[in-house]
Amino acid sequence: MLTMVICMIDIVEKNDSFIKTKPGLNRILFDYYANFFPYMANMLSPITIFIGTVFMTSRLAARTEIIAILGSGISFMRLLLPYLAGSGLIAIGTYFLIGFVIPDANKKRIAFELEYVKNPFYFDGRNTHIKIGKDSYFFVQTYNNQTQEGSICTLEKVEGTRLLKKLKADRMKWMPEIGKWRLENVRIFDFSPTGKGLVTLEKIDTLLSIRPKDFESQYMKYETLTNTELSNYLKELRSRGADNTETYEVEQYLRITYPFSVIILTLIGVILSARKSREGAGLQIALGFVLAFLYIIFYVISRTIAQAGSLDPMLACWLPNLIFAGIGIILYKSVPR
Repeated sequence: MLTMVICMIDIVEKNDSFIKTKPGLNRILFDYYANFFPYMANMLSPITIFIGTVFMTSRLAARTEIIAILGSGISFMRLLLPYLAGSGLIAIGTYFLIGFVIPDANKKRIAFELEYVKNPFYFDGRNTHIKIGKDSYFFVQTYNNQTQEGSICTLEKVEGTRLLKKLKADRMKWMPEIGKWRLENVRIFDFSPTGKGLVTLEKIDTLLSIRPKDFESQYMKYETLTNTELSNYLKELRSRGADNTETYEVEQYLRITYPFSVIILTLIGVILSARKSREGAGLQIALGFVLAFLYIIFYVISRTIAQAGSLDPMLACWLPNLIFAGIGIILYKSVPR
């Protein structure tokens, strides 16, 4: 129900774009919302599981069933085992969903957003430097992602502090039919001991370890990569000496920590609502909602700080779980057993 409410809000927000771009009802339903629904359901799963746990356990406590269970000689720790087993199975499923299934669904969802909701993307970078190999560096002055053409590009091979070779071209253009770059008005400078000095060519078709996709929109790209693709992309960024890896590192760590939040919040929900209260289950459910939304706030803040580079990504991703695990331990010590 929460996911359906969010979908309705999203429809209202994007309705003007749908009217303007006319993607068609079939594409809206099956390319976008069929992939948006599981994405939001997974995002809300720790919170909804937590609230569900609080609701069910508080009802048991209100009917003195928890007291009867403990009074029969069953320990509170034993009472937690079914909750732990259930939340553990959900956590395993969540890990595979966010690591492999949902990223594939996000590929269609985000491609739809870029085509029908967002404004057309234009690469506006100037004097772009990219490390494309162990000793190779690429430079392009300007690049047009609409025509897949660049102007004034160079490719340098450096050994230590010594420049061995340098290729310079006035124009580069991607040739999709052959999967290569066409360089025009090329000058090749060879400074090696056995080099030929200067060689000029009218044009040359060549392979480079960069592709037109490297100049495309990076909007929510980290959400479209499976665990394997994300790991490989991070290695590629690091090999190029890129300094914008925090977003992808945060995403990688969150995919590990997020399933643990299901277990932690479930156990907190049991501990919080196992005590029979004179005020009834309403107060415990309300407190459960407060803790759930506090977790969301911690989750969003820590992610934002990590993506800004102000905090180590691993620490930032584990911080909400560590804080709420501490809260769980404090609550456990106070619960009657």
